[in-house]
Amino acid sequence: MSLAVEEMKQEGRPAALLTDAGVAQAHGDYLNRNYGAIPRLTLDAGEQSKSLETYGQVLDFLAANKVTRQGVLWVVGGGVMGDLGGFAAATYLRGIDHIQVPTTLLAMVDSSVGGKTGINLTAGKNLAGAFHHPRAVYIAPDLLATLPAREFAAGMAEVIKYGLLGDAALFAQLEESVLDARSPDLPAVIRRCCELKAGIVAVDERETAAEGGRALLNLGHTFGHAIEQVTDYTAYLHGEAVAVGLAGAARLSQKLGLIPASDVTRIERVLSAHQLPVRLRAPLPVAALQAATTHDKKNRAEGARFVVLNALGAAATRSGIPPATVETVWRELGAA
Repeated sequence: MSLAVEEMKQEGRPAALLTDAGVAQAHGDYLNRNYGAIPRLTLDAGEQSKSLETYGQVLDFLAANKVTRQGVLWVVGGGVMGDLGGFAAATYLRGIDHIQVPTTLLAMVDSSVGGKTGINLTAGKNLAGAFHHPRAVYIAPDLLATLPAREFAAGMAEVIKYGLLGDAALFAQLEESVLDARSPDLPAVIRRCCELKAGIVAVDERETAAEGGRALLNLGHTFGHAIEQVTDYTAYLHGEAVAVGLAGAARLSQKLGLIPASDVTRIERVLSAHQLPVRLRAPLPVAALQAATTHDKKNRAEGARFVVLNALGAAATRSGIPPATVETVWRELGAA
């Protein structure tokens, strides 16, 4: 990364750096070595930083440091910083370049790639945002060495998601061997997840396909986003909520007659093996969870749109599912 920074300095491009306190503490030497005297904004870690208030802070930071339209914003961090920084880059001066340097597994395999940026509103997750692809994404698996086990597990939810929606062989690999930050197969798995996402995004960049398309990447997320919203983004890491959501999507698919109960068991076994929840840790009001799904950004005029499994490794979108069926799934996940 230091070489890329130097190249931009030689081009005379003003630069700024966005990161969070967790990254600054774990990788302070790395930041100083690679980015030196570049103006740096360090925000609180966590989903709460994806807010209108912190979004304004980033814009003011860019303006105060006289970043021009030829400037670049380096975003070093996990999915929260990536989404926030990307959205700020998309809207500051009507759009400047940004470069993603993901430091979590979740960001490496999912959120840093594909150009979706955004922040949360009171009404729901990622309801304000823009499509704004990074100029580049630099992935260094070595940065995962300091990642807490819980954060690594949260990233594995997205890895498992990719196996379920588009690569049965990847899912089978995860059944056979539990991945961790020291696994020799990890770099290849990260690359494969990025390939799967890039292939989907290439044919439906702005999620406009009537069926399937980019919306498939939200497998497990309709349930997961509802969990996050109802718990005010404090009780679950994003990947943990997605893991429960994957269990919910599997159960919904089984109830629709698309996959057998044995597949639900296989999915939940892989999630559990990677230290992920498959049920709510504590009961949540089913009415609130049902209401939260109505704000999901994938929804259409006909109502909530879910991503379901036609088979392990093959997903599809489905609308018009009876609310009573969804409520049954919520109750099986532990809602009250």
